[in-house]
Amino acid sequence: MTRFSERTLTEAPTPAPLAPAGPTLALTSAATAVALMTYTAPMVTLPDIAAALHTPLSAQAWLLNGTPLGLAALLLVAGSLADDYGRRRVFVAGTLALGLTTVLGAFASTTLLFTLARIAQGAASAALLASSLGLIAHAFPTPAGRLRATGVWGAFVSGGIAVGPLVTGAMPSWRLSYVVLGAAAVVVGVLSARALPRSDGGRATAGPAAEAPSNDHASRAPRGPRPDLGGAVTFGLALVALVAALTLGRDGWLRAPVGLLLLASLVLLALFVVVERRATAPMIDLGLLRRPGFLASSAGGLFTGLAVIGLFSFLPALLQQTMGLSPMDTAWLFLLWSGLSFAVALQARRLSGRIPPRLQLALGFLLHAAGVLTMLGSLDSGSWTRLLPGLVVAGVGSGLLNAALPLLAVESVPARRAAMGSGAQQTLRYIGSCAGVALTIALATSSGGDLARGADVAMVVSAGLGVAAGVLVGVLRERG
Repeated sequence: MTRFSERTLTEAPTPAPLAPAGPTLALTSAATAVALMTYTAPMVTLPDIAAALHTPLSAQAWLLNGTPLGLAALLLVAGSLADDYGRRRVFVAGTLALGLTTVLGAFASTTLLFTLARIAQGAASAALLASSLGLIAHAFPTPAGRLRATGVWGAFVSGGIAVGPLVTGAMPSWRLSYVVLGAAAVVVGVLSARALPRSDGGRATAGPAAEAPSNDHASRAPRGPRPDLGGAVTFGLALVALVAALTLGRDGWLRAPVGLLLLASLVLLALFVVVERRATAPMIDLGLLRRPGFLASSAGGLFTGLAVIGLFSFLPALLQQTMGLSPMDTAWLFLLWSGLSFAVALQARRLSGRIPPRLQLALGFLLHAAGVLTMLGSLDSGSWTRLLPGLVVAGVGSGLLNAALPLLAVESVPARRAAMGSGAQQTLRYIGSCAGVALTIALATSSGGDLARGADVAMVVSAGLGVAAGVLVGVLRERG
């Protein structure tokens, strides 16, 4: 009613045509799957990569954390740019950049070069992931359509996680797998440039902007043209300092470099808040923090990275080192977890009207905790079959998380800021991932060389974080 009253009948423009839903969903889901395949590529080949690059155990967290660092640093920027300058434009550019940076990673000869390539992959993935949900929100404007589309998109998150280790493990070398994944991203990017319409989301405006879909006006939100460079710089540097502190902390948390990096991170985050409050077009509207739905989405993303991604990113390497499994054996074993996650996320739309996304998140976290606790002692026993029940339960929980998070992300913000909502939730997801990987490695290697016992400690901590997350998102409810 309010929205209608803001216009007179003579001022109302002809609605901009919606993007064809099928191609939009197919291309955004395919690009998302390739991004997650690239993200998970080192999971089952970490020992081989570390050996090829002569990476010591203390620095192996960087091999895994490069991509989530790039994602966390730029997702908010990418979401804001997508809303302001065109989601299609940002999506295509990000997908093509992912292909190029992934191929570059195949030729890395040192730990530093590989880490830089992974950070660049994360930055490119940030552009395509943040803009993809904005494209979907526009192509599926009805609640039922959006529920189905975000469920499919979330399922392809799980699908990319499932297929990535299999593709990598099946290749003769990890370098070839990076070339293949890079080529796949380029193909999706080219198809997207040809098939995605230029009128791709955001709020249509009256006048010439509404009549010129070819220049991406329909994909922009009505905001100022200047990007929030101050916010991008302060937030990115804060994340680099935080991840560096967490990575160095495993060699001693009381050392001066660790303390200085943590202090720098806090100062930069405080400065980021000041910059955002004064910016005319901030990366994130801090007023959204007063919305319980947005808080639940943000907390869900953070704890998914911290509890789920952090543990399962390093667990394959632990299995290879304690049980002697090959990369391909590990990939097939983890397909049980990630494959179930894909199937559950794809079917989770049937829960609509029965379980709100917020409670679906809570249930997913609790199932993750239960599954992880079931796996305790499995590495010490030397029997991979001991892992199976826990992988099943945790896989179902992960599927519920991957289905609920994108839906809650776009529903908890105004429609014109869908990409920003997606970027905020995913930023916290990959901040949590960076911290979770560093924490898992620190815990797993803290038992004097007994990796199996250290893995149990990491599992207990992951389960505890899952329970805490379930309780937190469960109590965050909209004020009626």
